[in-house]
Amino acid sequence: MKQKERGKYDQNFDPMVDKFKNQIYGGIKGEWRLKLLQEDLQELHQKEPMEIWDAGCGLGQLALWFAKEGHTLSCCDISYKMLEEAKKAFREAEIDARFEKLPAQRMAAEIPQQDLVLFHAVIEWLADPLETLRVVSRKVKPGGHLSLLFFNYHSFVYRNALRGGWCVPYVGDKSAWYGKGKKLTPPHPQKPEALIRWLEEQGYEIRVQTGIRVFHDYMKKDALEDTDLEELMALEYRYCREPVYRDMGRYIHILAEKKG
Repeated sequence: MKQKERGKYDQNFDPMVDKFKNQIYGGIKGEWRLKLLQEDLQELHQKEPMEIWDAGCGLGQLALWFAKEGHTLSCCDISYKMLEEAKKAFREAEIDARFEKLPAQRMAAEIPQQDLVLFHAVIEWLADPLETLRVVSRKVKPGGHLSLLFFNYHSFVYRNALRGGWCVPYVGDKSAWYGKGKKLTPPHPQKPEALIRWLEEQGYEIRVQTGIRVFHDYMKKDALEDTDLEELMALEYRYCREPVYRDMGRYIHILAEKKG
């Protein structure tokens, strides 16, 4: 996909699967993301076996984590290469799951309501984010849960303002940023307060909200190199669920329960 077309179509990561694996999950940033997600989802992870749909499963880490505990997983993604990586991980673990190379919108038409729907780092890459979220969220059973992870709009603005230079003129104009930003900067970052309001209007109650990387991603390279990483992550952990800091996380995770 050409840079100028980003945001007009749902993003397929086939051309960037190796870069995605290395930059998103190949270091401390990916490890921290998985750690906090697993903490937020731990109570559900320990429940009696559930029906779970991972809508946009990517490499399948969270899906496999649940499957190892005995839950039944259905997974979809529009990226063939991502899906193959997820299938490989399941094969190596000798665990079965349903895999479909489908967009979440189409998978939603085929799948029954689920106890838990995972919708992680997908909405910000969609051409029509809220409409797709509406379709996906309808597949949660009453009393079930939606786990929503997304790229934070506020972090996008703040981090790029701090970077200065050529970034500043584009902070207030996302349409101009599409053709300027890096390929792993999503075209449709979301505002947590807007999504929370939307979820509540759809009959959801927010159970957990966590900011992922509330300090790390604002620090310059030389500052990171001069910082004890364990101390930094302890600070991240202390503030990641505190209002204000939480809402400035690079990513936001929301666990919402659909009212019965």
